[in-house]
Amino acid sequence: MLFRKPKSVVGLDIGSSAVKAVELRPLPSGYKVVSFGTEPVPPDSIVDGAIIDATAVADAIRRVLDRRSIRTKEVAASLSGNAVIVKKISLPVMSEAELAEQIYWEAEQYIPFDIQDVTLDYRILDNGATAASRGNMEVLLVAAKKEKIADYTGVITQAGRVPVVVDVDAFALQNAYEVNYGIEPGAVVVLLNAGASAININILNGDQSVFTRDISIGGNAYTEALQKELNLPFEAADQLKKGEPIDGATFDDARPVLKAVNENVMLEIQKTFDFFKATAASDRLDKIVLSGGATRAEGFVDMLGERFDTPIILFDPFRKIAFDPKKFSVEAADAAPTAAVAVGLALRRAGDR
Repeated sequence: MLFRKPKSVVGLDIGSSAVKAVELRPLPSGYKVVSFGTEPVPPDSIVDGAIIDATAVADAIRRVLDRRSIRTKEVAASLSGNAVIVKKISLPVMSEAELAEQIYWEAEQYIPFDIQDVTLDYRILDNGATAASRGNMEVLLVAAKKEKIADYTGVITQAGRVPVVVDVDAFALQNAYEVNYGIEPGAVVVLLNAGASAININILNGDQSVFTRDISIGGNAYTEALQKELNLPFEAADQLKKGEPIDGATFDDARPVLKAVNENVMLEIQKTFDFFKATAASDRLDKIVLSGGATRAEGFVDMLGERFDTPIILFDPFRKIAFDPKKFSVEAADAAPTAAVAVGLALRRAGDR
């Protein structure tokens, strides 16, 4: 019993436009995808990360798991947005036992919510043992609103599964990145995941997350701008955004609208990088690694490359994970951009902190 392997979980990325499910099996040389599926979530069921229509979301979860015949009961999910606070704090050096006692008092200074209303976790990044740390230790503090956790675990339970891990999108992304690309000591890597309603940014220095921010703008902003400017229904605007032909407008009509939204998005990304550079020891960014469906918007990648003059890599969450897209009736080109968070969650195990 003592040496029983920790149970694998289903990684469930509950997004505002779709639910993505990934299940992995460990192999001697790495991992293999044994289940993969995605199901749309009805518009406005999740708004700014808040679940508005729990029944619709639970139904989407049930559908994705049933259609792929996923039997595993345990699920890992994740949160992002304004109900999650991630802060790196500096504290006088203390033992782990002292830190466990003091962390709540320290956290109160940094968290804009009542400490009773949040679930708190932390990780020691630097225990202060080196001369350079000058008697201070660095701790990564993560706080999530209890009601938000309850909303997400509630829809999973409603769908007949057991939530065993609730992570943060930015850290799930980091998990998937490290397994597929390894850790580069000293390299400053930006993980940028652009979903339907938010962009998660996690800046890594080696294996440490040194800055995270969620921007509440995403792929839906392109659809809404096309709806408004070209007077289209949501579905038609969404098709046009992807370059699919529709009645009443051409892609040439859409281009200037998409470009204007790209400009807004770049401005928010620029602000994030400026925040980071103001707090970091160096203002170097070695590369930007892109994932998420919204990164496929016309001109997004080119504009990002031009504006930040930084090498850009399209994140392949299956780079070192065996994945046969035909087995799951999907195209690899469609699956890879949107699967990164779900893959990162599937790498977790029941009982993980």
